[in-house]
Amino acid sequence: MNIPAELKYTKDHEWVRVEGDTATIGITHHAQSELGDIVYVEIETEGETLDAEEVFGSIEAVKTVSDLFMPISGEITEFNEDLEANPETVNNDPYGDGWMIKVAIADASQLDGLLSAEAYADLIQ
Repeated sequence: MNIPAELKYTKDHEWVRVEGDTATIGITHHAQSELGDIVYVEIETEGETLDAEEVFGSIEAVKTVSDLFMPISGEITEFNEDLEANPETVNNDPYGDGWMIKVAIADASQLDGLLSAEAYADLIQ
């Protein structure tokens, strides 16, 4: 299972990459493999400020639709528009080109409440 050590994780299977005051967020390799073939990613919250654990969008696979949850509070500053035409990128490269949103971090202390790679690995085993 691919769990990059430099990322933070949630129990809802989102990952967070912090770069300065910005967090890039997507779903984990485990999540995309459980969902199966992803056919649609819907994010209609760009420009909105959401609290941690609020729904920022949804992801649709062949057999199911799942909500996407904010790992931390902040303003959604960017949506990966490439996913509109190529949602399968989430399956192929969940930690790279399959990222979903970028967020202006409202409270950096919330990052301390996220899981390390080791803790996330324990969660999914």
